[in-house]
Amino acid sequence: MAPERAPEGPKALDRILGVRFRDGSLRQLALTHRSYAFENELPANNERLEFLGDAVLGVVVTDMAFGEFPEMPEGELAELRAAIVNMSALADAARDLGLGRFVMLGRGEEMSGGRDKSSILADALEAVLGAVYLDRGLPVARKLIERVFRPRMIAYVRGEGERDYKTILQELASAEVRSVPEYRIRERGPDHQKEFTATVFVAGTEWGTGIGRSKKEAEQQAAHVAYVRLSERAEPAGAAGAAGAWGPPVTPEASADARAAAPREKGA
Repeated sequence: MAPERAPEGPKALDRILGVRFRDGSLRQLALTHRSYAFENELPANNERLEFLGDAVLGVVVTDMAFGEFPEMPEGELAELRAAIVNMSALADAARDLGLGRFVMLGRGEEMSGGRDKSSILADALEAVLGAVYLDRGLPVARKLIERVFRPRMIAYVRGEGERDYKTILQELASAEVRSVPEYRIRERGPDHQKEFTATVFVAGTEWGTGIGRSKKEAEQQAAHVAYVRLSERAEPAGAAGAAGAWGPPVTPEASADARAAAPREKGA
C-alpha cells in the first residue's frame, strides 16, 4: 500500500520549520511512525533518523550552551543540557511547532491519542532534525535547533519555569547505567499537615533524600540531590572506575584504606 501524505500536507511543515527540503522522501520518512509503517508494510520508519537527530541535537545544544555561558561550570552545563534535551522538553517543543498533526500514525495509535503522546512527539522532532541534517547539512540544522531551543535555554538559566529534576536525573541514569531511578516514600503527621520523605535509588544504591509537603516536592528534592552527586561522580560507561562511580559513595577514609591496601609497584 502506498504511503499517505501527512494530514496537513508536507510542504506546510517546511514553512513552519523555515527549511525547504530538497529530498521530500526524507521529510516523509521522518514523519513515519513505526505503527504506520507496520500497518502499511513499509520497509522503514523514522527510528534511524531519530537516532541521528538525537546526536545532532546533543552536539548543537552542548556547543550552544558552552558558547553562550562561558562562566558556567561543567556540572551546571550538564544540567542545562539534560534539561533541554529530554523527552518532556522535546515534546513541548514539538507541540509548539504543531508537529503532531504531520506525523503519520497507525490506526491504533491514532485512536489512542498518539498525536499528543510525548514519546511520539519527541521522537518525531528528533527524526525531523536528523532529516534536515541529511538533506541540508549541519549549518541549516543548527540554525533550526538554535531557533527552537535557544529561547528555552535562556529561560531555563534565568530560572523561568520549574526545573524537573526527576526527568533530568532519569536522563542521566539511563545514559550512564541504563537504570531507572526508584523512589521510596515515607510519610508522617496528621492528614492536614503531612510531611513526606522521598529517598531515590539508582542501580540499587541510595543517592538522595528530600522532604516536602507533597510526594512530588519530596521526590523533586531527592532527585536534585542525587543529580548533583551523580553528575559530579559519573564516568563514561566502561571507563576505569566507572562501576565504582555508581556504587555506594566512597568516603575519604575508605579511599585512604584502599590506597594503603593496594600492592605497590616495584621501584615505587
